[in-house]
Amino acid sequence: MPELAEVEFYRRRWAAGHGARVQRVLVHERAKVFRGTDAAALVRALAGARLLDSEAAAKQMLFRFSGGAWLGVHLGMSGELRVEAPDYAPTKHDHLVLVQRERQLVFNDPRMFGAVLFHRGQTAPAWWTRIAPAILSPAFTVAAVRAFLVRRRRAPIKAVLLMQERFPGVGNWMADEILWRARLAPSRPAGALSPAGIRALHRACRAVCRGALRYNAGVGGRMPAELNEFMPAAWLFNHRWEKGGDCPRCSTPLRHAAVGGRTTCWCPACQPA
Repeated sequence: MPELAEVEFYRRRWAAGHGARVQRVLVHERAKVFRGTDAAALVRALAGARLLDSEAAAKQMLFRFSGGAWLGVHLGMSGELRVEAPDYAPTKHDHLVLVQRERQLVFNDPRMFGAVLFHRGQTAPAWWTRIAPAILSPAFTVAAVRAFLVRRRRAPIKAVLLMQERFPGVGNWMADEILWRARLAPSRPAGALSPAGIRALHRACRAVCRGALRYNAGVGGRMPAELNEFMPAAWLFNHRWEKGGDCPRCSTPLRHAAVGGRTTCWCPACQPA
């Protein structure tokens, strides 16, 4: 699934169309990406509308148009947003295309695990406003993290970090990076963290989110060929899948196991159980 930086990268792609009017809207109306969405109403509302601005939150994007139209995009497993030339001929996997005078904004999703959402009104839709506060926002406080961990005290902390209702945008590799920085074993129950451990977790969440956006949201307008292409060598990510990889902090051999149903990497010396 896409994580924080990947979603922001694709949002920036479509930002090329900010301020421009949509001349035509092309859709595969029966595609699963429109499940629960009135594709015909979307076409009527966006044709002739101007793309005003956009933002990303968690694993979702929001594009705001004139006339009170709101378009939401979730990439799913295989979705991507592209900008194509005005004479581009859409393919069978291009399920939504916004045709502007100087470009075409394309949502492509071969496996159709993504989703297109639509709303018309003067205020933002509920599917956007109910997303948890961003980790880099003032609302993401130590107290909020502590309260969330208490409610899920028996779950392993790795599994809790993947819960989008408190840690929006965090995926598998980010969760491992956060726990490694906070020196917390991924299998430790969430309720077993000390006050110092909770503060360390909070700091690590913010640091990893800032770093992910800096290094992996696209550099020079392109996504890294490999996720670690722009990532500093001191990050766990650069070593987590190496055969016989060692901890970049203490050189201890890294361990791998399924924790909370997800493949997990950690350092047994830096993150003792």
